[in-house]
Amino acid sequence: MILGKVVGSVVSNTRSLNIDGAPFLLIEKTNQKGEKMGEFIVAVDIIGAGYDEMVMISESTSARETLITTNKPLDALIVGIIDRISEDDKFVYIK
Repeated sequence: MILGKVVGSVVSNTRSLNIDGAPFLLIEKTNQKGEKMGEFIVAVDIIGAGYDEMVMISESTSARETLITTNKPLDALIVGIIDRISEDDKFVYIK
């Protein structure tokens, strides 16, 4: 799993994904505290993440193992919107 923040969207009118209504979002990778790292990926959003929300992303084969994405040509999928993260019994990120 990868942590990241939604920083934008990617529009592609010609695509072969065939998942109706699923947008491509631009994600900037973060650390567990939500601090941006300057690395970007494009992920398919099937859960409705919004701008500046911290999300969990599944990559590679794992991204293609949901009921909606089975055998689809994608490499990154948003699988959760993060509410909080704790580390060593302390909250390091709270939405």
